[in-house]
Amino acid sequence: MNEFVNYQSEENYAIITIKNGKANAISFEVIEGLNLGLDKAEKENKVVIITGKEGVFSAGFDLKIMTKSPDSAKKLVTKGSKLSLRMLSFPQPIIVACSGHAIAKGAFLLLSSDYRIGIEGDFKIGLNEVIIGMTMHNAGIAIAKARLSEVYLNRSVNNAEIYNPKNALNAGFLDLLVPEEHLLATAIKVAVMFSKLNKKAHSETKLKVRKQHLQDLEKAIELDLKANISLNS
Repeated sequence: MNEFVNYQSEENYAIITIKNGKANAISFEVIEGLNLGLDKAEKENKVVIITGKEGVFSAGFDLKIMTKSPDSAKKLVTKGSKLSLRMLSFPQPIIVACSGHAIAKGAFLLLSSDYRIGIEGDFKIGLNEVIIGMTMHNAGIAIAKARLSEVYLNRSVNNAEIYNPKNALNAGFLDLLVPEEHLLATAIKVAVMFSKLNKKAHSETKLKVRKQHLQDLEKAIELDLKANISLNS
């Protein structure tokens, strides 16, 4: 797709891999690459697997962009929120093969997909916005509300609690844990299973199940466009 996102097409599925530096940061280029990958997968009518580099799925938005100016932060967060909206309403199943740490927007990508496979080990998963001084944006709250229970919503969003993979499974960030060496093979197995779903029935049912959440997310994005991203020192 571009130098930050790789697309690999197979018979029943496509693998989209984020590869952007040590932290696998979510930048404008990464979001563009992910959208291009989703465009291609949608055209090919294939189940999607999104993964990252060894040890890091993504540590979140690129802090260089986030701290450059309020305007650049707002633009990046808005594009990230719209990506989540697209993922949550994507006609094909989206599987995330979480290859390690998933923080902030990395964790939101987990919450924006249909099935999340993590790996066992000393990895951190969660929403650290409040820790780093960012007042959580409306879209972030809407995404978390759609996928986390109220107990974990408060712990994750208000208290910025960061989980190990086992506790992330309990919180709702992951659906399955496997040994690291089995991650991609398991994701492929799930993708092949999902490829047997009736495409039209899956797409229409997903939109019915998520109708209110998608409407709430659309409204949250509109609210965020009218406000500044709050980064407190």
